[in-house]
Amino acid sequence: MKALNAVRIQGVEVLPLLEGGKGVSATNGLSSGAWAAAGGIGTVSAVNADSYDADGNVIPQIYRGKTRRERHEELVEYGIKGGLAQVQRAHDVSGGKGRLHINVLWEMGGAERVLKGVLEGARGIVHGVTCGAGMPYRLAEIAASFGVNYYPIVSSGRAFRALWKRAYHKFSGFLGGVVYEDPWLAGGHNGLSNSEDPLVPEDPYPRIVQLRRDMNEAGLHDTPVIMAGGVWYLREWQHFIDNPEVGPVIFQFGTRPLLTQESPIPESWKQRLTRIAKGEVSLHRFSPTGFYSSAVRNPFLRELEDRSERQIAYSSEPVGDHQAALAIGARGRLVYVTPHDKERAEGWMGQGFSEAMRTPDHTMVFVTPEKAREIHKDQIDCMGCLSACKFSNWSQGEEGSTGKKSDPRSFCIQKTLQDIAHGGDPENNLMFAGHSAYRFGTDPFYSNGFVPTVRQLVDRLVTGD
Repeated sequence: MKALNAVRIQGVEVLPLLEGGKGVSATNGLSSGAWAAAGGIGTVSAVNADSYDADGNVIPQIYRGKTRRERHEELVEYGIKGGLAQVQRAHDVSGGKGRLHINVLWEMGGAERVLKGVLEGARGIVHGVTCGAGMPYRLAEIAASFGVNYYPIVSSGRAFRALWKRAYHKFSGFLGGVVYEDPWLAGGHNGLSNSEDPLVPEDPYPRIVQLRRDMNEAGLHDTPVIMAGGVWYLREWQHFIDNPEVGPVIFQFGTRPLLTQESPIPESWKQRLTRIAKGEVSLHRFSPTGFYSSAVRNPFLRELEDRSERQIAYSSEPVGDHQAALAIGARGRLVYVTPHDKERAEGWMGQGFSEAMRTPDHTMVFVTPEKAREIHKDQIDCMGCLSACKFSNWSQGEEGSTGKKSDPRSFCIQKTLQDIAHGGDPENNLMFAGHSAYRFGTDPFYSNGFVPTVRQLVDRLVTGD
């Protein structure tokens, strides 16, 4: 195993090992502070982060506003308070060692306000901001105004070029690194473009080489590329180290830090990680963001797959092949479908999937009455956790709506991520994971149920294993 080259971040030399900041409460101040204390770069998730009462108990995020707009304001307030609480805890745990970043999603609700609120209240503690899930053009300006580095997450050189030409060249001095997140290997939301096939993974090496060329053309020869997605054993990535085609490199670990003693996820989730089979992590497009994302193909995800399979096109009037009348709903309203689809729909209704829910694409999906009530309630309870949500049709713009019909083929992402992070059943919630998660069950480091501390994990990573 080649020796790792230390990197210098805001005056401090650290290991080129970055903890990935994982969504809602899957990375917090305790885990990221421990990562920094071990000499690496810890990342506090500032996505609906937990805050605490005077006794140190997590404050439940309960929304009392009568309108979506009112609940959205509550969400932003929770986000700022929680982000500050976690950053302060991380700083205390780190003892001033390593470096601390925060992670935000550009498409999360109130992203700019939460980011500014956390950076304003945590001056001198946060050293960098990692941001993806969209094209965060204003990230550079915001980070620079607070004197911290920024680390955009991209999945191609093309995305970096767009960000650089439009905005980042104005704030090049604060660009700490560029995160290449492999869209076929990373967990969570991925940056697959319309020109890329989700079923045909591409080798990350030539994509990173192209990214480095683009960075070099911009004069960023000494700015690190951060390899994210699929990194498990560093010995498998030795060809990236001391490689002039890659340049300075940092390795990001998102999945492996989930299974540590400091990891905040519930024990049931940790145990489930050890039983993931190879190929069980699925790349899907059910997210209300509209992005592809990778998660464990558990009953929650399979129900979404089945729901979309029970889908047919319809017309409000007889037209073309849509000549067969189908009565739907309690009032028996007629829609027109093909004869074949009428047969399918009547079969589903006979199996108990008697509620036909209309989609924005002039189709209907068939669900049970219980599931229909759940979907309706989740849509009504929306608190604007995204800048725009296809599930509820919320938008944080002035109109308060995307202008499209809400989509019952998706789900409330805030509800399920909060639930799994705070003790909910991992089988019946969205469980994000990278595609290498199956290795928990094959890596001898985790034999006999061993769960390392963060420091033990970092020490192991340095050896190449």
